[in-house]
Amino acid sequence: MTATTRPTLDRNLLHRLGIVAVLVVIAGILSATTDSFATGANLTNVARQVSINGILAVGVTFVLLTGGVDLSLGSVVALSGVTCALFAHPGEYPLFVPICVGLLTGGLCGLLNGVLVTRGGIAPFIVTLGMMTVARGLALIFSGGKPVADMTPALTNLAGDFGPVPIPVLCFAFVAVLSWLFLGRFRLGRHLYAVGGNEQAARAAGVAVPSVKRFAYGICGLLTGLAGVVLAARITTGQPNAGQAYELDAIAAVVIGGTSLSGGVGSVLGTILGVLLIGIINNGLDLQGVSSYYQAVIKGVIIVGAVWLDRRQSRS
Repeated sequence: MTATTRPTLDRNLLHRLGIVAVLVVIAGILSATTDSFATGANLTNVARQVSINGILAVGVTFVLLTGGVDLSLGSVVALSGVTCALFAHPGEYPLFVPICVGLLTGGLCGLLNGVLVTRGGIAPFIVTLGMMTVARGLALIFSGGKPVADMTPALTNLAGDFGPVPIPVLCFAFVAVLSWLFLGRFRLGRHLYAVGGNEQAARAAGVAVPSVKRFAYGICGLLTGLAGVVLAARITTGQPNAGQAYELDAIAAVVIGGTSLSGGVGSVLGTILGVLLIGIINNGLDLQGVSSYYQAVIKGVIIVGAVWLDRRQSRS
């Protein structure tokens, strides 16, 4: 280990420990002020609620590590959920068909983002902002502007439980573990960090930078498609207006977890901690009866604060 990487690792460890400390403090305050927070039913509900944001956050971690961004997450969630629901009517297709359609929809949207960024030379902010509008429009067109209902119970059961554990939580855990292993153990995972850390140096070292970026956006889109399928199963419809502002919660969780908006720094473990923090805050505000209007203000402050901390750390 070099002298330059050791301080970075120390800062990352301290950052994660700080998030854990904040989680403990907030959980302690909520337990003391709200009787229902520490109950098994509420904690299970929190886990179920954070699972979709967790899947999205893990996906966008890949993009942020390369120095990119994806603002289309919420709209692609809606589009994936609608296309999944269109193929999920009882007796029409086997279960794997609507699931694959939803995943493919998200993956294609992500891959298109990556192609436009790398081959089109368009800034990720502009590309994904355009995809946000296009995907939402397509969701409304495909659904006729109304929820796609009459979904087979085989699909809606994906939002149920496997023993004592909600299936969406198992999906989140599976995605998180695979992503953690991939980023830490595989060459392509290390290339993601290299591209985000110093793109020119990575190119000089023989890294296929455009391919790595397309891969990151493709994986992000695929996981967004998975989140869309899980959400459709949970609300039992393909809702074209679903996923509003989901990208903000996901990106906020990733940045709070220590992933730099400049790229090259971050981890899946940090993302998980960020997701849990956002989820507990949301749940706590609901239990305290805080108006949704004030919740929006608090979320905005959290996002700005997370970005400010990221910029401050990147200059240190």
